Amino acid sequence: MNYLAHLWLTEQAGLPLPGAILGDLVHGRLDGRFAPALERSIRLHRRVDAVTDSHPLVVAQRVDFGPGARRYAGIVLDLVCDHALILDWARYSGEDLKVFARHAAQAVAAEKEGFRLAQTSAPPAWRFRRLLLSYGEEGGIDRAIRRVASRLKKPEPLLEAGGNWRAILPQVRQDLPRLLEDLASTDRKSTRLNSSHITIS
Repeated sequence: MNYLAHLWLTEQAGLPLPGAILGDLVHGRLDGRFAPALERSIRLHRRVDAVTDSHPLVVAQRVDFGPGARRYAGIVLDLVCDHALILDWARYSGEDLKVFARHAAQAVAAEKEGFRLAQTSAPPAWRFRRLLLSYGEEGGIDRAIRRVASRLKKPEPLLEAGGNWRAILPQVRQDLPRLLEDLASTDRKSTRLNSSHITIS
């Protein structure tokens, strides 16, 4: 799951949206530094990542990657999930995508203290909103793959893994409703996530 899917799941849980992003930035034990609701949101992000990595649908999707590229399949699949989510957004949400992206970006940008505790800065709302919406464009996924690869010491394997992402899109798109339903129902007690609030037609 990438940013947009994490934000969607966090909103379904009724938890603070910035935790959907901070979950990638905060490592180690959570020791009460963050506000309780924000900490639950960060824990939800971690739980979603763990369940996604071991989910049978995702495990099967990784098989389509060659042995050398399989190590980086998770990064590519996360981005493709966001693209698939946008393509079928009306199936998952009654809220216009641009409206959702705007209020999510504003919520993330407003969380100054949480990002300070994570030793970084909150992204400007306009920039983060633009990033979220870019995942709906094929070129946006291509750019995201190159951007992540540029941070690696050896970018070539990720670029190879991501070079054929369009071929796996139909399967990801087909699997996404079940995957999101399973993620939304995971660990409800600790995250206060109630899948009965989620409508996927």
